[in-house]
Amino acid sequence: MLHPFPGGALALDFPGTLRFRHRSEPREDLSTPQRLSEWFQQAGVTQDEIPLGPADLDAALRLREAVYRLVLARMADEPYDSDALALVNEYARKPTPVPQLTAEGRQVEATAEQALAAVAQDAVTVLSGSDASLFKECSNPECSQIFLDRSQGGRREWCAMDPCGNKVKAAAYRARKRAAERKALAGRTR
Repeated sequence: MLHPFPGGALALDFPGTLRFRHRSEPREDLSTPQRLSEWFQQAGVTQDEIPLGPADLDAALRLREAVYRLVLARMADEPYDSDALALVNEYARKPTPVPQLTAEGRQVEATAEQALAAVAQDAVTVLSGSDASLFKECSNPECSQIFLDRSQGGRREWCAMDPCGNKVKAAAYRARKRAAERKALAGRTR
């Protein structure tokens, strides 16, 4: 799978395609138009490959960063960036993919513009609704994924247990083990 989709909303998973934003060199999951098309399929926006070009990828990356800026502003209870807001609203006004009934079942096809409209409309829904109070950023210091914390008591810490939760827990275990070994060694040298 190209992307694990831990955000709980399309509008949170899409910005998560630029992974490890806090590192000096983040990892880009949408490095080609083909990867973007695969992401739309895996996200359930469309069932078929969308023929995309470099201009479509550029538009998607601009929308992704606009959504990310709006989510961060909402989390910090700050005013929205006007350019980001204008771009998201521009796409949100466009038509989204329309499911069709076929002899084989449900079929969803989309153009690049329709797929991006689906992301933008989800951003409007998530950012303007009560779920916005559930936004959290993953507690793994290397991860920058934002997710909806719908856990009981709002205590979810990681975007996903694998790999982020496991990585943080393993590091904490190793640190405790080293501290115990140092303490035991210090007790023997007295």
